Amino acid sequence: MSFKDYIKDRYILILVNIIMFFISSIFFILINVNIALVLTIMSIWIIALSIVILLDWIKKYKFYSGLLEKLENIDKKYMIPSVIEEPDFIEGKILFDVINEGEKSMHEEVKKYRLSQEEYREYIEMWIHEIKTPISSSKLIIENNKNEVTLNLLEELEKLEDFIEQVLYYSRSNTVEKDYIVKEFSLINSVNKVIKKNRKAIRNKRIKIDIEEFNTTVFSDTKWIEFILNQIIANSIKYSKGINDCIKIYTIQKENNTMLIIKDKGIGIKKEDLPRVFDKGFTGINGRNNEKSTGMGLYIINKLCKKLSIGINISSKVNEGTEVSLIFPKSKMILLEN
Repeated sequence: MSFKDYIKDRYILILVNIIMFFISSIFFILINVNIALVLTIMSIWIIALSIVILLDWIKKYKFYSGLLEKLENIDKKYMIPSVIEEPDFIEGKILFDVINEGEKSMHEEVKKYRLSQEEYREYIEMWIHEIKTPISSSKLIIENNKNEVTLNLLEELEKLEDFIEQVLYYSRSNTVEKDYIVKEFSLINSVNKVIKKNRKAIRNKRIKIDIEEFNTTVFSDTKWIEFILNQIIANSIKYSKGINDCIKIYTIQKENNTMLIIKDKGIGIKKEDLPRVFDKGFTGINGRNNEKSTGMGLYIINKLCKKLSIGINISSKVNEGTEVSLIFPKSKMILLEN
């Protein structure tokens, strides 16, 4: 609040004082009061009024300029009520009370929203666990009645399972810390589990899997890592060219991290699509050509990697293949701090 703005806001008070100043001066002159005394009285009046206005402006200037400065410097604007002190003038007190009431109302609404989101998440998880039972039963029936039709049904059920798993991990992606156990585990074991899970798709497409032997251990949550690996490897299989294509999996050791590389020789990703592959719902030209693509897989794993403090990079060239790198920090403390 500049002094000019303050004066503009108080112009009625100042105008009334000016009018009263002239009326009083004329009145004193008409009743024959000594002109020197009139000037003295008017001077005292002007000085007193100026001091009152100046002191009031200084007090309000400090409060409002401090408020604006804090608002500008604070990242989370909604926390402004917690960093300002209650002023000692009435307009400031009213503003202070309004801001605090607004904050209380916001906290109540956020609490209600979080509760509803938690209830929705719990319902989704319950629904997913319930639907897994008939799927498992259907797979068992198919295993006992194998023919061309039932095997096709089995393939569709497995795809359905993958989509359900995506929904489950997406629903949990905002609350990873509630279902996250950091421990040291063998990376090769997790890779082999995921390869085994996808063995049918690998066999159907006649893809070669080249895994370099590595005895690397990393710190993370095995369940979440295996989901991430499954999404990456499933994509490599889906977008492979077919017979004799190869998916190579290996690690690179660095001073502060371990890199797991999953490299395929599939159809690749267009250069203009690469910056957006982690965007929610983005499918790119490959996804549009593949009606089964949802554009959610890479979005979910990127979100999970951020939560797990794992780096993820993708490089690709059309018709040459795609390389996905997962970067695991070697220090367990980095994971715990985040």
